[in-house]
Amino acid sequence: MKTLNLSSDASKWEWRQSPVKALSSPEQIVGEKALESGWTTCVQMPSMIQVELLAVGKIPDPYKKCNDELVQWVGEEDWLYRTSFKLEQAPQKNDKVDLVFEGLDTFATVFLNGKKILESDNMFTPERSVGILLESRAPHIPKLWLITVSDMPPFPPSVTVSEQVKQGENHLVFVFTSAVIKGRMIEQKHLGKGKHMPLWNGDAARLFVRKAGYGWGWDWGPTLMTAGPWKEVRVEIFADRILDLHPVALVSEKLDATLLLEVQLTNKQLTTNLTVLDPAGKVFRKVSTGGNSNEKAEWSFKADEIELWWSVGLGAQPLYTAQCDLVSEDGKVLQTVSKRFGFRRLRLIQEPLKDHEGTSFYFEVNNVAQFCGGSNWIPIDNFITNGTVERYRSWLQLLIESNQNMIRVWAGGIYEHDCFYDTCDEMGILVWQDFMFGCGAYPAFPEFVESVRREAEAAVLRIRSHPCMSIYAGNNEDYQVAESCKLEYDPEDHTSDWTKTNFPAREIYEHTLPEVVNALTDVFYHPGSPWGGKDTADKTVGDIHQWNVWHGSQQRYQDWDLLSGRFVSEFGMQGLPDIRTMDDFIDGDESERHVQSRTVASHNKADGYERRLELYLVENIRHSFKIEDYVFATQFIQAETLSSAYRLFRREFKGPGRAYCSGALVWQLNDVYPCTSWSIVDYYERPKPAYYAIKQSMAPIACGMKRYNKREYPEDFKTSVFVDSEWVEIWAVNGLVKELPVTLVVEAFELLSGEKILEESTDFNLAANQSSELIKKDVPKYNKNPAAAVVVTAKIVDPKTKEVLSRFLVYPEPYKFLVLPDEKAVNLDVKVDVAKGEITVQAERPVKGWTLWFSDDVKLSDNALDLIPGEKRVVKVSGLKETTKISWRYLGDKYVP
Repeated sequence: MKTLNLSSDASKWEWRQSPVKALSSPEQIVGEKALESGWTTCVQMPSMIQVELLAVGKIPDPYKKCNDELVQWVGEEDWLYRTSFKLEQAPQKNDKVDLVFEGLDTFATVFLNGKKILESDNMFTPERSVGILLESRAPHIPKLWLITVSDMPPFPPSVTVSEQVKQGENHLVFVFTSAVIKGRMIEQKHLGKGKHMPLWNGDAARLFVRKAGYGWGWDWGPTLMTAGPWKEVRVEIFADRILDLHPVALVSEKLDATLLLEVQLTNKQLTTNLTVLDPAGKVFRKVSTGGNSNEKAEWSFKADEIELWWSVGLGAQPLYTAQCDLVSEDGKVLQTVSKRFGFRRLRLIQEPLKDHEGTSFYFEVNNVAQFCGGSNWIPIDNFITNGTVERYRSWLQLLIESNQNMIRVWAGGIYEHDCFYDTCDEMGILVWQDFMFGCGAYPAFPEFVESVRREAEAAVLRIRSHPCMSIYAGNNEDYQVAESCKLEYDPEDHTSDWTKTNFPAREIYEHTLPEVVNALTDVFYHPGSPWGGKDTADKTVGDIHQWNVWHGSQQRYQDWDLLSGRFVSEFGMQGLPDIRTMDDFIDGDESERHVQSRTVASHNKADGYERRLELYLVENIRHSFKIEDYVFATQFIQAETLSSAYRLFRREFKGPGRAYCSGALVWQLNDVYPCTSWSIVDYYERPKPAYYAIKQSMAPIACGMKRYNKREYPEDFKTSVFVDSEWVEIWAVNGLVKELPVTLVVEAFELLSGEKILEESTDFNLAANQSSELIKKDVPKYNKNPAAAVVVTAKIVDPKTKEVLSRFLVYPEPYKFLVLPDEKAVNLDVKVDVAKGEITVQAERPVKGWTLWFSDDVKLSDNALDLIPGEKRVVKVSGLKETTKISWRYLGDKYVP
């Protein structure tokens, strides 16, 4: 098979604004004489139109200032792209020529040599032309030649598409109609003027358009309505081809395995050579087959014959390769297709629990349960075509370097690029995959449901061989919308025609999508996220989105244990980005360089963020509103919030039968543009302190501690007589698969003097792969001043090497009431060794949240440290230069009033 990748050279593409509206007649546009001029060469391919406009100065940078408001017109216009490809010679007899469009955003009409060949209305679904047969010039091509999920409906007999491809130059023109206007027209057609389906975030018309939801605007990103050929366009010339290769690796409870290689072909008579390569690239198994269009090869293996794929933290990630060579009757290899896969047994376990109501919700890899600590993933960029393989790998590397093991591909973005899933396979990152329905009551009219079915089939077929795939979820928060808006939703009703209710998309989530998933893969399907069967807020069944910190009842972040569920798939806290990122979008306007400026507000899309941020700030710490101070203050609170969450959620992973909480996925890992949001790493891949707080909390061995206090009145009729008590509970999590002997060292320090008033050591054996409760202990009093603030520290130490495996400090809270030691008393000793790439720090008083800042982009082994008096800490720094400016902040430093 010969392939021409038309997207490999952007200089061969051109774009322009449509001279007339395309809604009524795209054909009219293609015939316009005005199209003879006005074209501009593309700078990027695949492409989104804002990238092209920005490159030639037609729009201001929408990532700076308030410029996103100035470019809204782009989404309301129609846009054209064009390119040409050359066939040097006529294809051989009976050759077919397919035009393949991996992704068109979104309402696209494609013309080949002046004739319409395609109309597309789904951004997520790849399209393949109708297998143009040059020799017979057949007006209708048998469906056998096309992959079910990527073929077009057959053209009417009057359209002879085969006549449009010719030897020599062939011209393609793409007409992209405004998704904003088209979406509103479709909405009005089905609902009537002025009527909308309920939703959170964005324009209500988005519910009727199969386009990435985030582009319509979300509470962490701007409204930037894109258009263009956002994925590869190519020409395929072939006599026969491989339609699909599917390696199915089934692993039993005994860890024996069966491997099936399923192949679909266009020609029943051709031979295939099927080869399996082991992780080292050596031939593992090989067989030749022929005489059937649906070939299958099968092998069985004992456990010691294969290498198992493990999620990160449990083992290695060996990847095998399945390869299919399609061989002609004369022995010529016509096409080769290969796919990587892994041997693994991955299950979602929902079973009754000991001592708690409800059921578990944990993932088990090769019979080993794993606490899934991870992040939610939104698109890599507002303009997805800016995402490179290197950027994807860098982001996922950040994830695993912070000891996370799962990522959730959120429902308002895209089914990610192949490189995303490839990298997750290689790194051992489990993928929670949403289908693309988010925060709304979607329609379910027949054409819409059919489009969704094709979309889902395409997505699952493409990614199903990846061992990282762990769960598919039907939507994000759509059942919550139904509950909140009191739609016609009865979870006990499984027989009615839901399409006749005002929550029609239930048909999609409970019929269409599970049918696709169950037919194509053995990965678990979950109707939505959150989903508990009856009530999305049920903490005892399924997963929950716990937004009663920040949203909802706005609970204290110290009480995440009271909010825990079986699997917390969303929770979070906002924090401002790096000050350099702030300065980037402020773009040199000093009048806007303050936290209450219009520019700063424009780069936080969350309604009411000022009230919510300030609530958690004023409740916990003292702070100023100078922009540098405010950045640190919000980042400090974000780090404290997420540290509390991960430690308290992991505490509830208590072993077999007691997996009371088995997962925590923070909202969110990344940003689509420079802004303030819930991200733990900003748009420029600059980690916030919260990133390091998660790294510390999710370490294989992690210590946790919670401080409690209570006031009791011993006499019934007197409030003037009371007794205050204060204590800590200390636990540890062992994420290893073997028991671990450790020493727990508990110390206490008077805050102002740094005097040690307690030191105790106790040996424990930490049970494998679970949390262990260690001690409950009263907070000691300082004899010289019983009212003095006392900081309690806990360290988990290796009894042989004396290495500190984990440490944690708890202060009296709220911090705002504390008199903190001044800079002189703290006496920070910071040493920078550029040659070694090390920064060493030591303090004479307890220090909370010591956070390094650099003028250059460097990579740190750790940050946002709590310092114990007299203990030396070392931070490894990659990319440190002699010219790099370094500063640091901590709670109560000279900047805080």
